[in-house]
Amino acid sequence: MDVTSKPTCHIVRPNHAYDGKQGLSYFQGVAAETVGAKGICMHLLTIPPGVRAKAHLHEAHETAIYMLSGEAHTWYGDRLEHHVIVHAGELFYIPAGVPHLPANLSSTPCTAIIARTDPNEQESVVLLPELDALVPA
Repeated sequence: MDVTSKPTCHIVRPNHAYDGKQGLSYFQGVAAETVGAKGICMHLLTIPPGVRAKAHLHEAHETAIYMLSGEAHTWYGDRLEHHVIVHAGELFYIPAGVPHLPANLSSTPCTAIIARTDPNEQESVVLLPELDALVPA
């Protein structure tokens, strides 16, 4: 094996943000694009007060979320018919292919660590604009 192609360890400092298709801004993290990850993506997300994502699903990957601070409301299901509030210190799992829409309805930011099984964070994001109106703004 060539030394230049041998996998190695990396430190990622989440000091750069990027805008996701979902309408939220994510801090750069572990992904195919940053460290050459093959099966995982992990990043930090802070949702400002009163902000919500666009309705979407992740076609080909699962999502695990750990809420560091604050709380996030999430509507999920084929017609966003289910609702949950994820509080600081709780974990939330979203299977591949499940439509969802997270929002911060509080007056303070909420911050979470998000891990997905697709190393290319935006690859299997599918926007579902027809569901956006199902959740009041």
